[in-house]
Amino acid sequence: MTTLKDVAERVGVSISTVSRVVNNEASHSVRSETRKKIWDAVTELGYQPTKSAKNQESDKKNPAVGSPVGCILAVTQNKYNHPYFSGILEGIEKGIAEMGYELAFVQTVDDLRNPAVMNRILYENTPDGLILVEGLEPDLYAQLKKRIPHLIGVDVSDPGIPRITYDRVEAAKVVVQHLLQQGHRRIAFIGGSGLSHAIEKEKRYRGYREALWEADISVDPDWVIDCGWDVEKSYQRTKELLKNKENRPTAIFAASDMIAISAMRAANESGMQIPDDIAFAGIDNIEMSAYSSPPLTTVHIPKLEIGNIAAKTLIDYIGGRYPVPVKISVPFELKIRQSSVKEPRES
Repeated sequence: MTTLKDVAERVGVSISTVSRVVNNEASHSVRSETRKKIWDAVTELGYQPTKSAKNQESDKKNPAVGSPVGCILAVTQNKYNHPYFSGILEGIEKGIAEMGYELAFVQTVDDLRNPAVMNRILYENTPDGLILVEGLEPDLYAQLKKRIPHLIGVDVSDPGIPRITYDRVEAAKVVVQHLLQQGHRRIAFIGGSGLSHAIEKEKRYRGYREALWEADISVDPDWVIDCGWDVEKSYQRTKELLKNKENRPTAIFAASDMIAISAMRAANESGMQIPDDIAFAGIDNIEMSAYSSPPLTTVHIPKLEIGNIAAKTLIDYIGGRYPVPVKISVPFELKIRQSSVKEPRES
């Protein structure tokens, strides 16, 4: 078993210095560079700190109603203000509370890059269960799966854990088929490649492609924009796309409402009327989508319900009610608004 001494020898500091860092003692300052080296060594060597006697006594005096569980969001920031993830998080928090459990922490992908945060989750305050909202980098995911007894995934691809999801491929197909029904055959795509770093593997892109193929339409690679889920890049890349007046799409399907709305701004600034010159449709049905100009056609994803189901599934999983990993798929609904449907002209 790895000891404080092993970590101290690896870094070249005293045992007391290592102890102060792993126990988050504020009475003595340790340089940030040294702290990072210590946490890197803790991870590499697999050192497992134990709770201090003070913390153990506190736990005895203040027991949780249920075992602590955590949540990790695959968003870099604004976890409570993100228009998509915040809805799921609200459902998780309500579901956990209703089941009499404690949501011990909510962390983001950026948080996990801090060795101190990972160490607390893996070794100091290891939760009984964890909800992962969308995929993580393979090394981070492997560490969590090894240490956390019960994992639940929301839109996670691992079939070895219970998952809550919606059919992203089919949802994208429904949107593109709607655009096709409006007479569009020149349809562009804006989205992101995610962890695979290959747009061809992204589910909403696959749905877009399948809908076009079924209509005997080839995908124009010049009309496939990987903006990395960045609204600014969506705006800039759409402006570039629309500069070519000889080869413009007549409709754009965006894989999220946020990037659809920024692309709509680019179209407006390019002098195009929506939907007369170009139509738009997205996915998510965030609150803002009903108030864009014009209101955005989108797919409603039941975010609150997804979070609530994930929370209750985790508690059931901890309680041993699922002998095998389950996959729960929630329904979605196409919301047709003015961004994709032209108003009939008076004769």
